[in-house]
Amino acid sequence: MKPLSLFVTLFLALQVQAQDYPSRSVRVLVGLGAGGGSDTVARIMTTKLTDLLGQSFVVDNRPSAGGAISSEIVAKAAPDGYTLLAMSPTHVITPSLRANAGYDPIRDFAPIILTVYTPYVLSVRNSVPAANIKELIAMAKTQRLTYASSGIGGSNHLTAELFKHMAGVDMIHVPYKSGAQANSALIAGEVHVSFTAIGGLVSHIKSGRVRALGVTSLKRSAATPEVPTIAESGVPGYEVIGWYGLGATAKTPRAIIDKLNAAANKALPELKERYANIGTEIAGGSAAEFAAYIKVEHEKWARVVKISGAKAEG
Repeated sequence: MKPLSLFVTLFLALQVQAQDYPSRSVRVLVGLGAGGGSDTVARIMTTKLTDLLGQSFVVDNRPSAGGAISSEIVAKAAPDGYTLLAMSPTHVITPSLRANAGYDPIRDFAPIILTVYTPYVLSVRNSVPAANIKELIAMAKTQRLTYASSGIGGSNHLTAELFKHMAGVDMIHVPYKSGAQANSALIAGEVHVSFTAIGGLVSHIKSGRVRALGVTSLKRSAATPEVPTIAESGVPGYEVIGWYGLGATAKTPRAIIDKLNAAANKALPELKERYANIGTEIAGGSAAEFAAYIKVEHEKWARVVKISGAKAEG
């Protein structure tokens, strides 16, 4: 068969494949445990994609090695759109922490869509007397303060490390096994401070079990509009955004990426209230826009990892 004829045949085959997609269930890997932010965001979207595309989109949790296991599985999967990845900052952070992560967060993936985003919130236990960020910084310069995270190298750990660097303070890191455990530790008074996605603590903030001093975005969160930003409260330029999206294996046919992107963009406005209830805001947009965003995030977190000196466990 001549090269041109072969190209045309392959092109037509891919078009037919995309038109029929999905013809069976689709697996969506989540690198963190059930009940966490990534898992909850993914399950809301997969339920809607199942309705829109007529095949089951099934979440598969693989909470191990800072999300590296799930990312590596997707990186090595067949590029047919039947193995997807629930992406979050962990996806781009882990390769900076682990030389043997098993995947390249840019080269090995075809981004599909940025689904939602959320700021983190700096909260303190009620016994901490600081009423605002400036007072907390002053405390941290004279006292031994501790902060909780969901583990070494996680996005909330590095969010705190960036704050320490920009605010010129030190705090002792106390890693837990999950975000839920870290939140419980703050509520119980085991640590002084935490940086966590707003959805995980918003009910406890509103009930008064913990106090929120600042959000990490440059604008206030719709979930907690009364809480100022850290940037406006004494650390100019400080910004961290938690985000979630979907990606596929590199070389997945563009027609399949476009079909998934269109379905997700259609779903997001209908899911706006459900996502708002967990402290997130819908994003959307093109696959190309998400790809560009991932590159920026990868470079940013690589710098933060270097500044913090964080290293993966194991």
